[in-house]
Amino acid sequence: MPEQKSISIIPDELVINKIYHIRNQKIMLDSDLAELYEVETRALNQAVSRNIDRFPEDFMFQLTQNEFENLKSQFVTSSWGGRRTIPYAFTEHGVLMLSSVLKSKRAIQVNIQVMRIFTRIRQMITENTDLRLEIDGIKKAVHNQNQNIEVVFQYLDELMEKKDNPVPRKRIGFMPDDL
Repeated sequence: MPEQKSISIIPDELVINKIYHIRNQKIMLDSDLAELYEVETRALNQAVSRNIDRFPEDFMFQLTQNEFENLKSQFVTSSWGGRRTIPYAFTEHGVLMLSSVLKSKRAIQVNIQVMRIFTRIRQMITENTDLRLEIDGIKKAVHNQNQNIEVVFQYLDELMEKKDNPVPRKRIGFMPDDL
């Protein structure tokens, strides 16, 4: 099946900058998603609450106050506005589920783009993991070779020492003065 080339309606960098790492998973905040979908955060959260059974805890969770404060402190200029509530965080699966709740064409297009970005991030992590494993293998091989070379040099040193300081040996066999 030929790959369809889609036109991004939002710069990928803008979407990537709205993906955070919290609780060992990649998430997007409700306010950022609402901005991308061009809806109010309140409207997005209302649509989610009307369909809450579609959003189990591994799809969406509310940040703790501490997590929210830590996230805000990462930004020099605040774009958080006057939030009265702590934001909801949507995992990749939660973002995917949003497309079934928000039915606008823009929401569908944005979701497709976000899913492609999540997939690219996952591929980059996998590729980096493979590369890291290869580098570790090379390091181990080099370490083993270094140890082998060290042993060879020790043997060479011993041979050189024996050559410089030969041990007198008792001759075996007939000697000319024995005749």
